[in-house]
Amino acid sequence: MSTHYILEQEFQNRHFEQDAIKHSEYEKCLFDRCDFSRCDFLAVSFIDCVFSHCHFDGAKINYVALRTVRFHHCSMKDINFAMCDKLLFDIAFHHCVLDFSKFYTLKLKETSFVQCSLIAVDFMSANLTEVVFEQCDLYRAEFGKAIANKANFKTSYHYSIDPEQTQLKKAVFSLAGVKGLLTKYEIVVE
Repeated sequence: MSTHYILEQEFQNRHFEQDAIKHSEYEKCLFDRCDFSRCDFLAVSFIDCVFSHCHFDGAKINYVALRTVRFHHCSMKDINFAMCDKLLFDIAFHHCVLDFSKFYTLKLKETSFVQCSLIAVDFMSANLTEVVFEQCDLYRAEFGKAIANKANFKTSYHYSIDPEQTQLKKAVFSLAGVKGLLTKYEIVVE
């Protein structure tokens, strides 16, 4: 099957059908207000691309390369990022909804999540070294066996992290957020 190569194009207000972007490579493209919710991403590469106000809820991502890709104001509920190509994996999220998504075992070193909803997101066994969680809702997010050394949780909230299960050396937390590290001990902090 041949691969389609698309360079420096803008896609606005497009609704992509299930098989519309399989076996394609996009470089330096902008996607604005596009709907990918029915797509099966298979053997697709995005290099230096930006997605703004796009919908991916429930899309299937298999063998997708995300290399220096930025997502702004996107809805990406229940996406399994663990199925992405791990070579040169580089992403950032700003004002996105990523509830119920999976980043299991991924290397997310220095990734930024800014003002994102990360409810019940799976970060188990992920490398979160120096990741910035800025003003993110981490309610019921799972961090078991993750490496979160030097990660910044200072302005985030609703997290519950077990320091015995997660590496947190030099991670940054606010004083108010420290109770999220004590949840398993059933300690009341007032």
